[in-house]
This record gives sequence, structure tokens and C-alpha cells, in this order.
Amino acid sequence: MKKNNIIGWVLIGAIMVGFMFFQSKQIEKQQAYVRQQEAIARAQLAEQMLRDSLEQVRIDSLKDAGLYEEPKVQEVKEPEIQDAALAGAKAQDAEFITLQNDLLEVAFTTRGGQPYSARIKDYKNYDKSDLYLFRDGQSEYNVKLFAGELVSTKDFTFQIASQTDSSVVMRLPFSNGGYIEQAYTLDGYQVRNTLSFEGLEIARNVYSYDIEWNVNIPRMEKGFRNEAQYSLSAYLEPGSDSPEEYAKGRSEAKKVRGNISWVAYHQQFFSAIFRALDNWDEGELSTVFADEKDNDVHLMYGRSLLRKELRGKTSWEHEFYFGPNSYNGMKALGQHYEKTIPLGGSIIGIFTKYVIIPVFNFLKGFDLNFGIIILLMTLFIKIVVFPLAYKSLISSAKMQILRPEVEKINAKYPKQEDAMKKQQETMALYKRAGANMMGGCLPMLLQFPILWAMFRFFPASIELRQQPFLWAEDLSAYDSFLTFPGGIPLLGDHISLFALLMAVSMFFFTKLTSGSMVSNDANGKMMRMMTFYFMPVMMFFICNSLSSGLSYYYLLSNIITMIETFIIRKWVVKPEDVYARLKATEGKPLPKSKWQKRLEEAQRMQQQRNARR
Repeated sequence: MKKNNIIGWVLIGAIMVGFMFFQSKQIEKQQAYVRQQEAIARAQLAEQMLRDSLEQVRIDSLKDAGLYEEPKVQEVKEPEIQDAALAGAKAQDAEFITLQNDLLEVAFTTRGGQPYSARIKDYKNYDKSDLYLFRDGQSEYNVKLFAGELVSTKDFTFQIASQTDSSVVMRLPFSNGGYIEQAYTLDGYQVRNTLSFEGLEIARNVYSYDIEWNVNIPRMEKGFRNEAQYSLSAYLEPGSDSPEEYAKGRSEAKKVRGNISWVAYHQQFFSAIFRALDNWDEGELSTVFADEKDNDVHLMYGRSLLRKELRGKTSWEHEFYFGPNSYNGMKALGQHYEKTIPLGGSIIGIFTKYVIIPVFNFLKGFDLNFGIIILLMTLFIKIVVFPLAYKSLISSAKMQILRPEVEKINAKYPKQEDAMKKQQETMALYKRAGANMMGGCLPMLLQFPILWAMFRFFPASIELRQQPFLWAEDLSAYDSFLTFPGGIPLLGDHISLFALLMAVSMFFFTKLTSGSMVSNDANGKMMRMMTFYFMPVMMFFICNSLSSGLSYYYLLSNIITMIETFIIRKWVVKPEDVYARLKATEGKPLPKSKWQKRLEEAQRMQQQRNARR
């Protein structure tokens, strides 16, 4: 295997190992934090138990002396509602209203005048049940306002003021004729909301109102870890086009002391987003992810406490988005919702947005199976990078032909102290034959950002969700070719056949392209062992729980590269031409590169040191 290929594999291996090390450190930190919190809780519990024990000893002593009196239990009463109309509204039963179109069905409850459930019609859960972004009151839109007394709208039943096929208006009346109004209009995946305070007696020292928006999002996909990994929470500050993300697959809280345009709870493929058209003034946001081992059917619980100053206004406009994380669909809304879709950061994201997604959408227009679309995308990418990879493939073929000559050089310089001489002659041999030692790194380094773009694209692409191909039921999730009840450490509870085939193809790809690696020392054998076995096995464990579409793409990429290598070695680069060039340059001086000059200088200095010993 040529040195440049070794460098490429080492770079990729180092990046992969570094990524795994980083992930393991993050997991360790999270586990350490959990253990710390558990230890604190245990210490607090022990302290409380000690206090309780001492208190019980004191009580027993007083009882023995006949001095103990049972404490009087005071009932805690809820504050009485002063407004008679509000008191009546609190006792009324709730009604339900449903608005729907071809895309979305939203049920509203008059208890609190708020959304009660949201069903996305065009999609199903992994188990084929109806897909609810939330249901059965697992969302809360509560307005808190001091209007003579503290009013939390969730505690009261609104009255339906008007209703059409696409809109509903609900009011909470006060005794003085004023009311709180919640008006909703369904439009596509959006629900437009107008909140109004009409005729309320609001004191001059009341400057703001609060909104509590909480949503409990259920699990919808195959595999909790994969679903949680691509789920997050985010908010957007006015004037910015880049949302601030937090709670990426793990529980986290955030205090925002500046203005907020919208807050989003983003599941892998669907989002619940709440936007204020004239922004909120500040907010406290938090997200709690469920535990994978719990029987809880929910994925994440998002809580938003948002504050808005009154400023003499009586009406405010909001929008809800209850829909899929479709890049083009979200982008068309013009609110930067699509920026919550993880596409690979600034540089990789540019390639994904302006190359991968347009090509994918173009091919999707031909109504092909998505497995065929991935095949065509892979061919397209290989064609695009082929001009850059061609010289590298040519050099690789020449180095394969020159392997016997390299073995002769290795035999000529078996000693460790002659390593520089061996390296010089090998480089001179390659140069006379027209082979570029460093050219082999190019296709690997070029392929890695493309692979990373695909690594982000496949699990985040809702178009691939639940799309079958061959034995895979869902190209956006792993394929379970074999399952193991209870699971196996590091492997999980399944084996992905696409990941396994990808690892096998990687092994044969490495074997095919490593023909020029000639080394008999221990380090060379270790490098060969790592290249042949460690990298494919490591990639299998990484991809086993990732998108089967990603493993399928990498499998196709390896196969196509092997075919390119075979064709060039079979029909383009011929041994007789390589040896003819060697013969033509034999005995002629070759121009020295800067690297050769530095190598010769290092060799000369080493010889001088050896001579002085």
C-alpha cells in the first residue's frame, strides 16, 4: 500500500477514533453529572431521614412525659375567584373543536382555549399508527395575566364565539363585559393565533403577561437512540438567521434575557414551533428527554415560559407550526425554521443545500424507488470527483506495478539506519515512473466531507423516512437483518446487513488498493493489520445503528471505486509502458523536489553524526 494511502487511512481513522473518543467523553460527563446529582439527592435524603429520626425521638420523649400535643392540620385552600363570571367559567365542562385540512388535523379544547392535539395526516408512526405531534392534552398553552386577580387561562373554560371550517374564536368573559380571546386559523401546517385582552381592568403597575407553552412529543421512529440523537430544541433571536440550538439529544435548560422570535421542539423528522410576530421580551426554556430504558412512550418534554410587555396593546399575533422537517417546505415559510435541520454545519451544509438536496429533489421527480435514487446520486458524485481522483488512480496503478521493484529496494536496505536511503530510492523510482506518492490522499480527503454530508443528510431527510429498499424497511433508520433479545454490548440488539456489507466492501477495497504497501517491519505489519481489519470493523460498529441509506451509499461508493481501480489497472496503465518509462529515465538526473532536498540534508546530517561516534 502506497504511503499516501496509508496517510489517508490514518487521517480517516484518527478522525473516526477522535469522534468516538469525543462521544465517549460526552457520555462519561453526562453519566458523571447524573451520578453527582444522584449522590446529592441521596445525601439530602439521608440528611432528611436523620432530621426526621431526631424529630421522632423528640416527639417520643414528649409523649412519654405527657407533654406532646398533636399539631393542628391547616387545610390549604385555593384562592377564591373574585370575579363571578370567572368562577362560573372554572366550573364549566370542556368542549372540543376540530379544524383540519389535507395536511393537518388540530383539535382544540375550550378548557384554556388552547390546542389539544395535532395529527399530521400524510405520515404514520413506525408502528403504522396515526402520527400525533402531541395528543390528549399533552400540550399546554397557558396565558397568565393579573387583571384584578391572577388569571391562568388553563383553569377556565372558554366560550365558543364563532367557528368555521378553518377557524375558531373562543372567549373567556369577565363580569365587567371584558374578555380574553383566543382566535385560531388553520393554514397548511400552520395555526395562526391572535391573543386579545378586551375591556379588562389591568392595573397601571402591571406591565406584562406570561405565556407557558409546554409540549410532550412522543416517540415516532425506530430506535430511541437514533431518534434522540437527531432531536433538539432551538430558539431564534430577532435579526438573526441562525437559531440557537440546545438540548441536542439530552436534557438542558436555557435562560434568554433578550428578545425571542420563536421557540422550536424539533424531533428527528417533525417539529412543534411557536412564533410571536412581534417577538417576546425574554424567556426560560427547558427540554427533558425520556430515558431509553423507561416504558414511557414519550421522547422529549419541552417547556417554554415567555414574557411579553403590554406597552398599551390589547392584541398579539402568534403562529404555530406543527409539521414535517422538510427543508424546502420550511424554507418557503421564510422564518428560518429549516435551519434546525442538521445538515452538517456551515461548510458541509453548503454542499448539502446546494448540491445534495437539489440533485435528490431532481431525481425524486422521476418517481423512482429511493434505493435507485441513492444509486444515481452516488454515480453523480463519483462522476463529479472523478477528474480529481483520476491522477490518484493512475499513480496507484503504477505503484502496484512497481511493487517488485520496491521489494528489491527493501531487500537492498534491510537495516534501520538505512531507512532514509531506502526512502530516497523508493521516491526516485516512483518519480521516474511518473507516480505521485501523495496523490492517493486526495480522493480519500475529498470523499470524507462528502461522506459527512451524507452522514447528516440521510438521517435528517424526511423524504427517506419509511421508504423501503430490498430488506430495509426504512432507509432513514438502521435495517434489522438479525435481532438479539436483550442486546449485545457495543453492538446493540441487531445487526444491520447494509452496515455489514459496507464493512466487507471496505475490507476488499483496502485489499485492492493496498497492493503497493511493501513492508516487513513490525510497524508496517501493524499498519497493514489496522488498515485491513480495524477500520472496517470500526466502521461496522459505527454504522450498525445509523441510517441504512448511509451504509448503502458507502457500500456503493466502495464498489464503484473498486470498479474504477480495476478498469484503470486493466486497460489504462500497462506494465510495459511503466517499465519503458523507467528504462528511458535510467541514468538521467531527475529534478529534486523540496521534500527530496530536505530528506537528503537530513540523511547527510545523520551520516555525519554516525561518523563522529
